[in-house]
Amino acid sequence: MSETKKQNLSLFALTWPIFIEILLHMLMGNADTLMLSQYSDNAVAAVGVTNQIISVVIVMFGFVAAGASILVAQNLGANQTVTAGKIAVTSISLNLWFSLLLSLGLFIYSKHILRIMDLPTELLAEADVYMQIVGGFIFVQALIMTVSAILRSYGFTKDTMYVTIGMNIVNVIGNYFVIFGPFGFPVLGVEGVAYSTMISRFLGFIVILILLVKRSNKQLPFASFFKYKKEHVKDLLGIGVPSAGEQISFNASQMVITYFIAQLGTIAITTKVYVQNIMMFILLFSIAIGQGSQILIGHMIGAGDIEKAYKRCIKSLQIAIVISLICGIIVYFSSDFLLGIFTDDTTILQKGALLLLLTVILEPGRAFNLVVINALRATGDVKFPVFIGVISMWGVSVTFAWFFGIYLGLGLVGVWIAFIADEWLRGILMLRRWRSKVWVRKAYVKKEQEEASA
Repeated sequence: MSETKKQNLSLFALTWPIFIEILLHMLMGNADTLMLSQYSDNAVAAVGVTNQIISVVIVMFGFVAAGASILVAQNLGANQTVTAGKIAVTSISLNLWFSLLLSLGLFIYSKHILRIMDLPTELLAEADVYMQIVGGFIFVQALIMTVSAILRSYGFTKDTMYVTIGMNIVNVIGNYFVIFGPFGFPVLGVEGVAYSTMISRFLGFIVILILLVKRSNKQLPFASFFKYKKEHVKDLLGIGVPSAGEQISFNASQMVITYFIAQLGTIAITTKVYVQNIMMFILLFSIAIGQGSQILIGHMIGAGDIEKAYKRCIKSLQIAIVISLICGIIVYFSSDFLLGIFTDDTTILQKGALLLLLTVILEPGRAFNLVVINALRATGDVKFPVFIGVISMWGVSVTFAWFFGIYLGLGLVGVWIAFIADEWLRGILMLRRWRSKVWVRKAYVKKEQEEASA
């Protein structure tokens, strides 16, 4: 990477394209939900639960992408551009073969997986169709994630943003045709939305792959696609597996909680889907700040600038907390309008508004995790967040969701109380870890190992 490119790496320069990209990814999901809500509430619930399952699989692809993002950033910070290129190509290859296996599993066992979720009978047929199409081609999303992570680590955050814009346009146009049937086009409902999602992702991958080849400037040795270097695979898995472990645990715990909510009926499932779609617009600020900070801190660690990395995390956390609190308050006072976009069901509107009030407390706690955990990963301190995360998600979030939501009969309010307790407990523990600077020793050990191997 050129010196000029390095100088352009600032939190704002990295974060605003990431913010737009994540926003558009969320809009892609919201577009499906909003447009399907004009078709039927049952279709919304079917797609919502299916996407909950698919999201767990997508996170499993993230372990290679996460490892690639951190290692590429660290090597670029240390001016090891050749090594960064080899790691990038290896990560694409690894995720391709892994994701193909998982895609095949989702296609073959889709109905069995949905039955395990205890999905209401009226939702099963549509959910199965969506799972087979979107799940069967989910390997394309794995490749998009990996290439996007590499481009962002190189500093090309705008590239992934532009690709996401294109994917959204294709997806919305496709949804319009298959849901509303203009010009005599057949109304395909959930099946059509699934095809639209799959086609937009496939086209997005082709474009982002072309951009990667163009931006590589001959620094990506594609021989590494077939010939792996043992140390690179070990490093990718060493960082990526624990990093993805925290996300896998989170999504698995959410599946269990969704199972609890399914027992409350279709109205409860639909309310959860609508509210969480709205919540994602608050969440994306913290996600973007966390990802931008991870890239910066990875470069700083590679360059050996420990104190600058420490201050960067604290500053980023302060920004994320303030923004998430302000956004939470605005969203709550706009709850009638926002929920009214999706539905006019009085029960959903009332329950949803209460959940959005609780979200004002929830989101600042989640900001701790999204920023500080990303910072810890960038230093190589990846096991602690997983250890604490698994304990809190299952010991607090799942347990409290059952106790307050099902046992005490508080329903979705009880589930949101569980979310709040989990996020704040983990967030405070992560901040204590960062302030302890235990991660400094891990960063120095990694640097010494790289220098010795060189």
